[in-house]
Formats: sequence, C-alpha cells, structure tokens
Amino acid sequence: MHGMNVNVEGYIHSVETGGAVDGPGLRFVVFLTGCALRCLYCHNPDTWHMPDGKKIGVASLLNEIAEYRDFLRRTGGGVTATGGEPLAQPDFITALFQGCKALDLHTALDTSGFLGANATDALLAATDLVLLDIKSFDPVVYKRLTGGSLAPTLRFAERLAAMGKPTWLRYVLVPGLTDDLASIDKLAAYAKDMGMAKVEVLPFHKMGESKWGTLKLPYTLQEKQPPSAALVATVKAIFVGHGLKTV
Repeated sequence: MHGMNVNVEGYIHSVETGGAVDGPGLRFVVFLTGCALRCLYCHNPDTWHMPDGKKIGVASLLNEIAEYRDFLRRTGGGVTATGGEPLAQPDFITALFQGCKALDLHTALDTSGFLGANATDALLAATDLVLLDIKSFDPVVYKRLTGGSLAPTLRFAERLAAMGKPTWLRYVLVPGLTDDLASIDKLAAYAKDMGMAKVEVLPFHKMGESKWGTLKLPYTLQEKQPPSAALVATVKAIFVGHGLKTV
C-alpha cells in the first residue's frame, strides 16, 4: 500500500483468532502491550508495560492475518486492535491497519481514548470502527477508577463525531462505582449527540483478579459482585431510551 511502512515493529501480548466480542463478525484480535491507565477492574494488567510484550514486525503479523482473510471476510468480521491501549503504539497500529485495508479487511480500534491525541489522521483513515471505552461520565469517578482524566477521551469522541467515524460505546458496569443512573443517562445523551450507533454494556467480572495476584498487585475490588441482571437491563434501557442500539 502506498506509503505503508512494513518495517515497523510493535509489542504485542497475544492474538486471538475467531473473537466474537470485539466488533462485527468474527475477528482476528491483536492484544497490544502498553497502557497509561490503571483501571481498578483491569483484566489484562499483564499488558500495562509495553516491553512485557513480544516484539513483532508488522509484516509478520500481516502474514498471519492474511491466512485468515477469507474466513474473516466470510463472517463479516475483520481485525481488532485492543490491549493494553493500542494508541500507545500509533505507528504500529497505522501500519497494521493500512496492511489490513490492503487485504480488504474491516478494522476496529478498541481504545479508552485517553491517548486519542496519538491517533493521526492516517491512522483513523485506516480505521473502520472505533470501540470507545468511556469508563465513567463523572470526571471524579473516572479519576478514581482509572487514575487518568476523562477530558482527553471526550475530546477524542468529539473528533470522531466531527469526522463521522463509526463509533460504538463500551461501558463497564461496576456496582457501587459506575452504576449511578443519572450519570449513565448523561453519558447516553452525550453518546447520542456524538452520533454513536451502538453501546455495549459490559457487566463487571473478576476474571483478571488472579493475574493481579500473580503480578503481586493489590486488587481492590475483591468484595465487588457482578451487577444483577436487573441492573444490567435497567442500564441498557437508559441507552436504548436515548436511541442507541445495544450490541
């Protein structure tokens, strides 16, 4: 592809073939390492530090993806970059997604938006869908939950809206942390204003807890239980009430 740098290298944790939850169809999912946020419920704390991943050239990764091309296209799927935080490695993602577009594959970027300023126009031009994780719409809760600031994510959301980039919202529902219905209602109205078509409400789970133990990190959510089915339904109904479809 014109101008594509096939020599760029990046750090990845792993790949998953046939992922069914990270965008439409079946996906080839690339988990990158490196993340600036420290979400209390993170289920991949082993991806926080970029050098903990394995170094790979984009050409080699694209060769692997090419083997699944027909299967991915047949299911209406494609390639999703997640992590970690893909925007910690923008040059690698740009080359990866440009290579995917050369293979005529759909691309999805799963991001917190915190490093949205790293997403160049070239990167976004090669991105078909953004899965934007807005962890809380309350800046105070956001800071407590992630250690970061909400503002960069909202700036990124507004930029995506201005370009008309297809964007799905992801929202992790944690009882006692992100279950304030008034705040969720404001987020739903905002998502609708930003032209987001879909929302994925992800019930909090503790599947990553053992990794925190392995890494000798203090996991503070031991006492938290996953949200009830009734709460999940209530929250989904708020988003639907604002005109969003649920994934």
